[in-house]
Parts: sequence; C-alpha cells; structure tokens
Amino acid sequence: MNENTGQQPPAVGLPASGLSDADLFAHCLTDHGLARLESLLDSGRYEVRAPEHAALLCVAWLRRAGEDGAAAELVEELRPFASEVRFAPYPAEQAVPGPDAVHRLTVGEAAGALARRAPRPAVEAQREALTVWRPYEDELLGHWLRIEADPQAVTLAEGAALLARYRELAAAHTLCTKHLNPKSNTAVLLRGLEEAVAGREPAPSLAGRVRHAVASMVAERGRPGSAEHTRLRREQARQAALPSHPDLAALVLRRLAPLAVDRGRTDVDVLTGPVTAEEARSSGLPAAAEIPPSIREPVAAALTAPLRTLLETGAVPSAEVLGEVAGQLIAAHTAQGYADEALGRLVAAVYRAGRPHRYALWWSREHHERIAALPWVRAVAPWGPDPVVRARATLRMFAEVCVEGFPGAGLPNLLARALSSLVPLAGLPVPFLTEPFADAYSGRTSPELLPAARAAAELLSGTAYERYHGIDYAEVLRLADAGDHEGFAKLCVERAGRPGRSLAVDAAVIEQARILTTFNLATLARYAGVSPRIGWDGAARGAFAAAVRRAATPAQRAYAWRQLLFHLSLCDAVAQARVLTWIDDRAARLPARTAAGIAAPLAALRRATGQSAAVLGAQRMPM
Repeated sequence: MNENTGQQPPAVGLPASGLSDADLFAHCLTDHGLARLESLLDSGRYEVRAPEHAALLCVAWLRRAGEDGAAAELVEELRPFASEVRFAPYPAEQAVPGPDAVHRLTVGEAAGALARRAPRPAVEAQREALTVWRPYEDELLGHWLRIEADPQAVTLAEGAALLARYRELAAAHTLCTKHLNPKSNTAVLLRGLEEAVAGREPAPSLAGRVRHAVASMVAERGRPGSAEHTRLRREQARQAALPSHPDLAALVLRRLAPLAVDRGRTDVDVLTGPVTAEEARSSGLPAAAEIPPSIREPVAAALTAPLRTLLETGAVPSAEVLGEVAGQLIAAHTAQGYADEALGRLVAAVYRAGRPHRYALWWSREHHERIAALPWVRAVAPWGPDPVVRARATLRMFAEVCVEGFPGAGLPNLLARALSSLVPLAGLPVPFLTEPFADAYSGRTSPELLPAARAAAELLSGTAYERYHGIDYAEVLRLADAGDHEGFAKLCVERAGRPGRSLAVDAAVIEQARILTTFNLATLARYAGVSPRIGWDGAARGAFAAAVRRAATPAQRAYAWRQLLFHLSLCDAVAQARVLTWIDDRAARLPARTAAGIAAPLAALRRATGQSAAVLGAQRMPM
C-alpha cells in the first residue's frame, strides 16, 4: 500500500497546491503522507468540504487500527477515481467540530449580521454634542460673561469670529439640532451676539432673554474654568473619547475576515476581546477598549460547543433556535456513537460536509443512507454504533434538552420536522406530527394526527391532563382505532366552539389538536423514553414560571400552561403536591393582576389533580 515515490514531500502537512488530484492521492499513501493524515486525525485540524475529502483519512484510521486489509481494499476502490476526485482533506487552522458540537451562526453569518448593524444615531449625536457643541457653547458663554464683567474689554471682531465659527460647525456637524431651536439658550446667545456685532442695541426683550440664558447655563454647568465646570467637562471628554460602535464593529470584522466563513469557532472570546496594543497602533482606537455587548452578541452566536453548553451560555435562547441548530446534530447523530473520538469527529465531518447548517429540513433518511453507503464510511462502520440505538438516543436527547431548557415552550414545529426524519431510523411505531395539521385546499388532515392522538390517549388517560382539559380519551382512542380523521377534525372543531371552521386555518381549532395530541411530547415520553434530568416536577415548575413571566404574550402563556399540565401529569401524587405547594408560594408573590389572571386556571388545576388549597396549606404547616 505504501507507494513511496522517492520524492521528498513538503515539510508542512499535505501539499498545498500545484499537485493534481492523482499526485495528491499518491503522496497521501507514502509513509510521510499517511503519518501526516494520522496527525490530522489526532489534531482535528482539517476541513472536509465534501464527503469525499474524508476518504484518505478513513484509510489512515484503518491502517492505524491495524486493519491493513480493509485499508488496502478501500484504496483499491478509490484508485480508479483518483485522477478526477480529491480524496484528501484541506488543512485548517481550527480543529473540526466534534460530533456533539453545534453553532447557531457560521463566522460568515456572524460577520454579515455585524456588518448590517447600522450606527446608532442617538449615540453618534451624543458624541457630536460632547466633542463639538459643548466646547463651543462654553466659548459662547465665556464671551457673554466677559461682556457682563467689562463690555469695553471685548471686541466686535471676537464676536464676529464666534459667529463665523458657528456657521462652519453647523454646516459640518448636523447630528445635533438643539442649537437650531430658537428657544434654546445657545440660539438666544447667538441672536444677541448677531445684534452686537451688527452694532445694534438689542431689544429689551432679547437683552432679558440673553441675561436669563447666561444665568441658566452658569447654574446648570458652573462658570467655565471653575472646578465644578472642569470636572463636568473632563468626564464628558472621557465619554467622548470612547471609541464609537461603528469603529469597534469594523475592528471585529477585521478579526473575522481571515477565518473560514462556513463554520463556527471555539474561541469567540478572543474575537471579542479588548483592543490590543497592536490594533490600537494600526486603527487609532484606544488600547484595552472593551467591545460592547451589542457587537459581541452576533459573534458569540458563532460559538461551536456541545448543545448543552450553548444553552447554558444563552447562545440558544429559545426552542425555535434549538430547531434551527438541530440539523447539525441530526446529520451527524450516528457519529456520536463511535468509541474512537477521532473517528467520530471524522464521520461527523462527512455527514455535515457541503450541507447548510441553518435548517434541518434538507436532512432526510435517504441522505443519511447515501452517506452511509459511501465506501469510506462503510469501511469504518463496524466501529460505529447500532443505528437504531443511536437514532433513539438522539431523539431522546433533543426532547430532553427542549423540556429542560424551555419547559414552557413545547416542541417547536421546526424541531419536530427535523426529528421526524429520525423516527423511522429509530424504529418508533408512531410517526412525528408536524404542522400544518390539515391541507388548506382539500381539508384533508395529516395522517400523523391519529397516531399522535393515540399515543397521548394511552399515556394520559385518567390523568390530570385529561381531567383539566375535559378530554374523553376513550373517544379519541375509538376515533384512532377506526382511522376516522374526519371525526377527529370534527372533535377539534367542537371543542374549540368554532362550528364551520377548519383544522387547516382556524387557530382555536389547531390549538385543540395540539392539546389532544400534546404535539409529540406523549410520543416521545411513551416510545422514546424521554426523562428530563430536572424531572417532570422540575419541568412543571419551569412551565409555570414561563406562564407567569411578565413579558409573555397570551399565546405563550397558553402554551406554557398546556406544558405545565403535561409535565405535572407525569408526576406521581406526592410530586404533584410538592409542585402545587411551590406554585402557591410563587403565586403569593406575583403582582395582583397576574395572580388574579391565574386564579381560575390554578383552581381548575387543583381540582384536576385532586389537591385542594386546604390540603396544600396543611402540607406547608410545620409538624
């Protein structure tokens, strides 16, 4: 297998350029080439832009694992295409992400978001006021104070020069407009100065306004040159000297410019750190100046890390964003089960290569099967996990993360659509439900509705969820057994009290379908073994907190309350009592309006769980 040509290979990595695909293929099979490939496997500092770029890395891994026969077979399978296809990776400065790593934005997307941020007019106007107009106003005020003290000591030429400079400043600096207000102190002093320079005695009314303006400005800021005034202007000068947001954003964009645009970064803190001494010399920005949060935010979204880390840092702030990043992990879910870390990272890179990270909707079972059938992926498959076990583990992980991180939000539609592709791989007997639930033109309901409703009925029959929502799950099971989609749609319409409306478009009817089916949560809990680390009681507390959050919209409160019912129904009676005790304590500290708004639903919740307020109060009493 070693085809040493006798040529001395370059001292650094793989040949960067000037070699044909065939020559590069031959070089990678030399002792030096294979050693470099093994080094790349260990460091992870390579880039797989297309799935075939991982082929020779798989050869190197097989050889290192002692599978020389399998490695030789793979080489012979690749050789006929070596002159047409690049089978080697590209070198990279940053390690390829592990199979459990995700990012919300790529470097390119973060740079684009930063570049689109327009300067903030209010901030720039304040900077202009501090650097241009405040110093001029001090000069103008000082001129009038000298006139008050000794009119003969002030020349008309000085006044004319002040007026001329005002016109120059007003033409060049247009962000601040306060001086254009004829009632402003500055405008009054300027009108008085115009009269004086013209040699006219100002009218008594104008003279009075000038005296009032001078007195007001002195009272507000102190006399120019006084200790009080000097302290104020020194602090304002310090604020004005701070670098502008556009300048700092331009600096961060320069830091991003040389980086690979189609991936995230593990070192975003470095990219948003203070201005360095070298950057200060080249940009004119003050050294050690901090990058403000508004500029750090889009760059922080490019952090590549395990999903739970992104949740903890706030990089994934909502269940909807979780759905956006799901595709990265779902595409590489099989790779997470490889015992060898380097091999798992490599296989993950193959699945992710050349695919959009932003949305999971491109991913499909067919795509997964096509990647798995590639000769180099197939060659290392014996060291991988059972695909059914891995798919179930991925489903369970996403559902648990969603429940733990966003207990009041439920499973967003984007995430449900992404996870639905894993259901057949996981061998679950029930498909995932995604919206819309019915076709807007034909009115035909989704075939996944009844299986989802059956899962909910089997899991929640006889629970607080059924009692609170007034559901007859026996009837739901009858409709599911009969395959009566039309009957189920009618049931949703009746429960919504919207006769003549459709499951396809009416929000109230759609919400009833979500209630009856739990929108996949029952399927996950029943068939995928979902069990959040915070426990169902912890999830119930989180859902209640989301329901009473001050910024929550009515729709978000309704979602959170539905989630609360689901989580609470999976708790035993003791846990339910503890949660309701906690809710009562929390409700007692809510604003009166919020507490009044949840009083009736909370009473219905107690009835559904069989826990009265008196019982809960007794449980709180010390023994």
